[in-house]
Amino acid sequence: MILERCLGSMLLVLSMLSNVLGAFVGVNIGTDVSSMPPASDVVAIVKAHQITHIRLYDADPHMLKALAGSGIEVTVGVTNEEVLGIGESASAAAAWINKNVAAYMPSTNITAIAVGSEVLTSVPHAAPVLVTAMNNLHKALVAADLNFQIKVSTPQSMDIIPKPFPPSTSTFNSSWNSTIYQLLQFLKNTNSYYMLNAYPYYGYTNGNGIFPIDYALFKPLPSVKQIVDPNTLFHYNSMFDAMVDATYYSMDALNFSVIPIVVTETGWPWQGGSNEPDATVENAETFINKLIQRVSNNSGPPSQPTIPINTYIYELFNEDKRPGPISEKNWGLLFTNGTAVFPLSLGGPSQITGNSTAVFCVAKDDASEDKLRDGLNWACGQGQANCSAIQSGQPCYLPNNIKNHASYAYNDYYQKMHTVGGTCDFDGTATTTTIDPSYGSCIFTGSSNSSTGRESLPPTALGPISPGGSTKLPLSKIQFLISATCLLVVLL
Repeated sequence: MILERCLGSMLLVLSMLSNVLGAFVGVNIGTDVSSMPPASDVVAIVKAHQITHIRLYDADPHMLKALAGSGIEVTVGVTNEEVLGIGESASAAAAWINKNVAAYMPSTNITAIAVGSEVLTSVPHAAPVLVTAMNNLHKALVAADLNFQIKVSTPQSMDIIPKPFPPSTSTFNSSWNSTIYQLLQFLKNTNSYYMLNAYPYYGYTNGNGIFPIDYALFKPLPSVKQIVDPNTLFHYNSMFDAMVDATYYSMDALNFSVIPIVVTETGWPWQGGSNEPDATVENAETFINKLIQRVSNNSGPPSQPTIPINTYIYELFNEDKRPGPISEKNWGLLFTNGTAVFPLSLGGPSQITGNSTAVFCVAKDDASEDKLRDGLNWACGQGQANCSAIQSGQPCYLPNNIKNHASYAYNDYYQKMHTVGGTCDFDGTATTTTIDPSYGSCIFTGSSNSSTGRESLPPTALGPISPGGSTKLPLSKIQFLISATCLLVVLL
């Protein structure tokens, strides 16, 4: 009994720390994977990449057991097939909670239940009982004394907002008004949040060229091409922000305000068919890394600047068994062996790996390819950088694009020459960073991982970040907090 109370207190401390640390980036874990590793290996990969929040599309018992004691915050899913039964029977809801939630608490840190996935648009016949299902599950949580730890919500797609731009005039599809009103009332009454699946990839590819791709990829737009809401004069630097704001305005149109939004799915495919030219490794790398930077600044969209946008990336591994176009099978951040598809990095100093005093030289995001090519050729030639690692078949060859190759070459030159006057400029195409750009088995010169001989993992700490600096408490302090909490439990 004391051990159980201590475990619960430990998870409470971890939850409190997460709240203090600010906005988070989590990851979805899909199941349509032909070579899915065992659950224990999946959890090991998640922990190795310092991912602090995950969303499951079901309540897989192997995953829930493997997550025990990890402290990782888990959103479990009620499948679309289960919604109808739970909506029609309170006893079915109670049985679901007992089997899939209560049985794993408190050692597995379940913090949310996602009821279905885009129910209104994917299984509309279940829509009439969707909110009833949520109510039944919440009542079951109350009965199990878990309602303060676990929120209930349901992910919806942007498709239920017919005209998302300009955001200020956005409204939900009126045919769903009754259901959505009930949903928002439930979220307000239970102090929960709206789960939104927002995909700028589809907003761009289905947009008939209305918006530039840079807008979808978080890239800066020239002053003459700024995206501005004509009614509010808010400037939107990304389609992602506009989608979130469109949802806030749609809720406001039904007289609901300040129900926070959590983006439960977003991402970018890194491979597509011949008719899917925008599904590339380069675009996926740009979108994901800039998304992480965007979420990590702890701000909201223009209409709600003080509400951070907690976000889950779709997804951990490629779901190669999914039907549809080639792009549908290629959204994964990682291969199933745990290595990254492309370099992943966070935009703040809190995620420096290894030696926090290390400085690296990398290519700028907005540098022209011609200048990068000139800089790469100079570094590998006259600059005498060791460029063997970016040759075909070598650890840093993929992703095969000029920016990544230039970053490796620039950094190798800089690490060898900066002490004797070498600079990180390369005709204005390079910049220094304290974030280790190493990823997978590609180790950049100067990385602390290169001297230890151990395999480097990408600097992908997709966890809570503070905009003001490092958020990582020393391990000794965390251990002290947990130990003190357990001692208090024992004394009580």
